[in-house]
Amino acid sequence: MDNPAVLRFRRLGLLTIIAIYIVILAGGIVRASGAGMGCPDWPTCFGQWIPPTDVSQLPADYHEIYAQRGYQNTEFNPLKTWTEYVNRLVGASTGLLVLLTAWSSRVFRKTDKTIFYLAVAGFLLIGFQGWLGATVVASNLKPLRITMHMLVALLIVALLIYTIARSQKTYLGQLDSRLLPGKFKTVLMVAMAMTLLQVAMGTQVREAVDFIANEHSYIDRQYWRDDFPVIFYVHRSFSSLILFTNLWLVWQLYRAVARDGLLMRIGFGLAGLVITAILAGVSLDRLGMPPIAQPIHLLMANLIFGMQFFLFICLNYSQKSQKLN
Repeated sequence: MDNPAVLRFRRLGLLTIIAIYIVILAGGIVRASGAGMGCPDWPTCFGQWIPPTDVSQLPADYHEIYAQRGYQNTEFNPLKTWTEYVNRLVGASTGLLVLLTAWSSRVFRKTDKTIFYLAVAGFLLIGFQGWLGATVVASNLKPLRITMHMLVALLIVALLIYTIARSQKTYLGQLDSRLLPGKFKTVLMVAMAMTLLQVAMGTQVREAVDFIANEHSYIDRQYWRDDFPVIFYVHRSFSSLILFTNLWLVWQLYRAVARDGLLMRIGFGLAGLVITAILAGVSLDRLGMPPIAQPIHLLMANLIFGMQFFLFICLNYSQKSQKLN
């Protein structure tokens, strides 16, 4: 039985992974609502650690003040300001969780130093992510910076998933994957590459949507679709390949592994995430770009890659154990 320090590390790590996905969801809400510049400065918000709730709490010439800083169109909107502020609070809380995870990983310094180093690397990446978030604000929401910000979040999640999984490699090595077809792992790697490609295309679509939304002043969503770029239609069609590839993986798991085991639970989770992502995408295409569908679509894409990556790690440890036996 694992000692309390190891269990604490795993629980903190799992909580941190969940928190990062919440940050991704919050960031998607900020972007979908056009609240990215709700706080035009960083780390304060309109020069205050706790942002105002009414324009009367700001200087009468605040437009001129922020125009001189390069933000000519700054307009106080309490809903957007507090949406962005809550996003920052969630991000800061996640940073604290990553720090605690790195600190608790000290228990592995004698048994598996790699876990300790990976946890520390995760904390350093969170620091870089915080700096990158500041540059996003400073750049007045340049699309490339926003995309980099999201991709770094994906990297942090993958790093933490591997770190936590490595701490349970003995358990994962006991998973029985012997009946899976030999090409399963190869198809899984292809599926992961397809997911990353789909995310990359999705970020280009989002950048285009951001421009279209700004042109429409974030209203008249039902007309945005008329201006979608060609990459949107490629992205939409590619989702069919994503669906069938992942369903093939789930079907093979259903045929070859225990129905109540971890591998099958991962398979069912993966199928649910892919279907939810596609439904959210369909709603964006056919229902006039409902605001809630954008962050859900983004979150599902990130969760899909995380689930695929975890499945890949499980298979690695399982197959290594089977070779030794």
